Amino acid sequence: MRQKNQTGYLYIMPWIIGFFVFTVIPLGFAFYIGLTKWDTFNTPEFVGLGNYVSLFKDEDFLKALWVTIRFGLISVPLGIATSLLIACLVNTKIKGVNLFRTALYLPAVVSGVSISLLWKWILDQDFGLINMILSKFGIGPFGWLTNPDLVLPSYLMIVVWGAGGGMLTYLAGLQDIPSHLYEAADIDGANLFHKFKNITLPILTPVIFYNLVMGIVGAMRKFSDAYIIGGADNEGRFFMVYLYENAFKYFKMGYATAMGWVLFVIILALTLIVFRSSSAWVYYESEVKKKSKKGK
Repeated sequence: MRQKNQTGYLYIMPWIIGFFVFTVIPLGFAFYIGLTKWDTFNTPEFVGLGNYVSLFKDEDFLKALWVTIRFGLISVPLGIATSLLIACLVNTKIKGVNLFRTALYLPAVVSGVSISLLWKWILDQDFGLINMILSKFGIGPFGWLTNPDLVLPSYLMIVVWGAGGGMLTYLAGLQDIPSHLYEAADIDGANLFHKFKNITLPILTPVIFYNLVMGIVGAMRKFSDAYIIGGADNEGRFFMVYLYENAFKYFKMGYATAMGWVLFVIILALTLIVFRSSSAWVYYESEVKKKSKKGK
């Protein structure tokens, strides 16, 4: 038995070494750097919790945090609802539906930088596609990126445009729903709304749960398009953009690392809340059957 255990440890040793070298040690180093004042060139100067105290006195930090939270509060539900709607629309067997599915999913496989440059042109006040279309109806032009009140709606348009990326998981969930549940609902005289409410939506809650967690993480870590597109009055300066600026523009690596730990705690707290609440709203097939019978 001891020889078998030694053989097993020998096989997993590369993973254990990689885990410590590339995960545990960097995390420990990052925790230490967050307690120092370091410009990446000179020796780190230990300041304790000074970086964390300074963070919550920094108006730019609070502004970036608020911009990110406000974006997440709207974009996550919007992205989930839009992706689910698209999945329902393409969950048919009509001719050419695979072409539509592919077209809707394409934004998920295109480079984020390319998408950002594309939308920067689309949202341009003078030469942007949106203002050109609106001008045909005598509307605009609007400063999508120069008017602080329109910066958030501009980023939400990008979220809706890229909702096809989340469509795939919902489509897989829709096609996995047992057909006999819908047949039983038809026999009982249930209409489309009742079938969606009592069968489709409950069965899809595990998929919604997954996309909710990933959406929260993605919204809080928003960077590439925000860094390229920007926005007036720092309305496009998301948390990760400000972190990047502190680390690689101002060379305040200790301060930026402290920001990273604050972001980690926020994401962890939000994720734990979602996980703890999942027992109240995430259902599985056996529970859905009971729920659908009660709802009729």
